[in-house]
Amino acid sequence: MNNVVRRKSQAVKVGNIILGGDNPIVVQSMTDTNTEDVIATVAQITDLYNAGSEIVRVTVNTIEAGQAIAEIKARLLDNGINVPIVGDFHFNGHKILENVPSCAQYLDKYRINPGNVGRGSKKNEQFAYMIKMAMKYNKPIRIGVNWGSLDQQLLAQMMDANSKLSQPLEANKIMQEALIQSALQSAEDAIQLGLTSNKIIISCKVSLVQDLITVYQKLATKCDFALHLGLTEAGMGIKGIVASTAAMANLLQMGIGDTIRVSLTPDPGGARTNEVLVAQEILQALNLRAFTPVVTSCPGCGRTSSDYFQKLAQDIQLYLRTQMPQWKKIYPGVEAMKIAVMGCVVNGPGESKLANIGISLPGRDESPVAPVFIDGVRAITLKGENIVDEFKQIVNNYVETKYAVKI
Repeated sequence: MNNVVRRKSQAVKVGNIILGGDNPIVVQSMTDTNTEDVIATVAQITDLYNAGSEIVRVTVNTIEAGQAIAEIKARLLDNGINVPIVGDFHFNGHKILENVPSCAQYLDKYRINPGNVGRGSKKNEQFAYMIKMAMKYNKPIRIGVNWGSLDQQLLAQMMDANSKLSQPLEANKIMQEALIQSALQSAEDAIQLGLTSNKIIISCKVSLVQDLITVYQKLATKCDFALHLGLTEAGMGIKGIVASTAAMANLLQMGIGDTIRVSLTPDPGGARTNEVLVAQEILQALNLRAFTPVVTSCPGCGRTSSDYFQKLAQDIQLYLRTQMPQWKKIYPGVEAMKIAVMGCVVNGPGESKLANIGISLPGRDESPVAPVFIDGVRAITLKGENIVDEFKQIVNNYVETKYAVKI
């Protein structure tokens, strides 16, 4: 594992998951279904859970959505899925928790945005009610501050104070500080109301990479609350993946972050589970956690004679992910396995020897054979039309032999 020294944070129990402290960094995701639609929401939570999401957040924006929580939780448990469910509250969370006690009871965590909890004199009252409900049902909370929904009253006060300085700071710097102060003051208010500090998680999400890094670096020095990382409104496809990775990888390498979410905009009709896979890949690339065996494969060049090695690499990677839900139950440690699929003799044997199992497919003008290396030793040579199936069988045999629990 990575030798990064993790920032010391308080451990927080969320359902059956403990994050923060010395515990593994937790992957989160969020549904985009109408929470009132129990069947659709359960189906999507199931997909996210099967993909590896360890906590799932759902929108709770209406009384009916609040009423659906108990049934959603019950259906998941009936299917053997005990994933913590977080309620995302904005504007009317106090009313929902007041009118739907089952919602307050069956959620595993409440997400509260200080900028959207209320206005004027009602803000403190409505915030206090949500905290008291968390205390009543022994639930943790996330104080989740967002760039786009920052407490405007606090921001106005800080901007006004800045304008009176002899050398005012840039507006962007004041906004960054307002995010931090909003989160920390709300956390302190919750503690004053009686919530213990080990029930609090904080996030300060923005949509620009450098701003996120700066905000969390400052935040990490000002508290020991568990921190949730995420580049909000990250965007679609490659842009969203690269931006999220650039921001969070920097912070994680500094030891900052106890739980993460990749806020990708899905392609039309695309899989919601992509955000889970990207989060896992970030943590695995940094050697902070292992979720599924790593496949090393070359990009191809003028020496590679066909797209056969590309298809094999793709096929094996998909196969490993498909097998993991079952494998991780019966083959502990299999997620750390390394596979190499190479396209010619230049780096093929070398990379194959470094992997647990590696195959070097023939490149242009090479002999039409594919040597397979197991734990650094050339074990067998494959050829013909059944290389893919034969290689999968070699992988299966290795997993059964290497990772089976010995009784």
